[in-house]
Amino acid sequence: MKKNVLFIIAVTICALGHAANRDSIRQSRNLRFSILGGPGYTPDYGLLIGGSGLFTFSTNPADSTLKRSVLPIAFAYMTNGGGSMTCRPQLFFNEDRFRIFGQMYFFNTLNHYYGVGYDTNTATERDEETTQYRGVDFQLNPVFLFRYRDTDLFLGAALDVGHNNMKDPSFGVAGDPDYIAQGGDADGLRMTKVGVGFKFSYDTRDVPANAYSGLFVEASANYYAKAFGSSYSYGVYMLDYRQFKSLKKLGERRLLAWMVNGRFTSGDVPITELSMVGSPFDLRGYYKGHYRDRNAVMAVAEYRHMLNLGEETRFRRLLSKFGFVAWGGVGSVSKSFIDTQNLLPNFGAGLRIELQPRMNFRLDIGHDPVNNQNLFYFNMTEAF
Repeated sequence: MKKNVLFIIAVTICALGHAANRDSIRQSRNLRFSILGGPGYTPDYGLLIGGSGLFTFSTNPADSTLKRSVLPIAFAYMTNGGGSMTCRPQLFFNEDRFRIFGQMYFFNTLNHYYGVGYDTNTATERDEETTQYRGVDFQLNPVFLFRYRDTDLFLGAALDVGHNNMKDPSFGVAGDPDYIAQGGDADGLRMTKVGVGFKFSYDTRDVPANAYSGLFVEASANYYAKAFGSSYSYGVYMLDYRQFKSLKKLGERRLLAWMVNGRFTSGDVPITELSMVGSPFDLRGYYKGHYRDRNAVMAVAEYRHMLNLGEETRFRRLLSKFGFVAWGGVGSVSKSFIDTQNLLPNFGAGLRIELQPRMNFRLDIGHDPVNNQNLFYFNMTEAF
């Protein structure tokens, strides 16, 4: 597997270098796009054939101060059967007085469920007979944000609609007590969520998709009710703090980024909506959903370094599109507010290639010391 991954990495880097060079031709256009396709790899779904598209544009080209909207799209066909499509838009309108963020996805993939709680999650071995099931899931989660007067404060509302279908559960999943308690059996478990929420954010980032400086603080509360059409009634509350500090003494495009966030729940929470750590956007190195419980907190600090080799030659311009990152972090999941006894440490490093100004492709290798494993990630835009 490692040889296959290294081959894919080499092919991807060559393709990205060529794509990055072609992108300079499109600088004068409002719509800029970078599209990559071919073989790929993710730790959760293995080898796949797919593609990624990064579209950026201004909703008002006459306004040079308006942030460019970002529309990253990824789709894949998994070699083990199934496929996926995801989109995480960041759209800016009306002199940045109105924003639409959120995410949309559809998955039909082989997934893994390890149970609930740190002890159960650590003791459960990932295997076709113990943790595997087929998940058919979709989510539509738009977030509408309005700037408060002429400040950096944003207030808004969110809609969250989704459906989770845990099909073909393995013996271990079908016998899990939490799975059984929510109505799961040998045929599977279906759950629908429909919720509304409120968001408050303070945002001074220069470019939200890849900030070099600024601060981002967000608090949100979502409520899901049977009266709306949800299978369960519960609440989800999130706090997110991110800061970006440019390190001018080390050169341009070198910075330190860090985040601290928490996700807390109340009520009758379905197992698919419990708080988790482990994704391409936080503790890279843990399998998605390996650790889940009612509450989760995590902190990550990341050093980001892009090469600055000048514009004298085509080769120097191409190399200046490359960079690297290194990060370290820690997280926890628990039924209580915060569990400081069972921590989940994490560290890793990654390659960056600038496909468009301030828009990077990333290849990350994260390490999970608890289970002594390394996982690889390919994604558009930064982790946070």
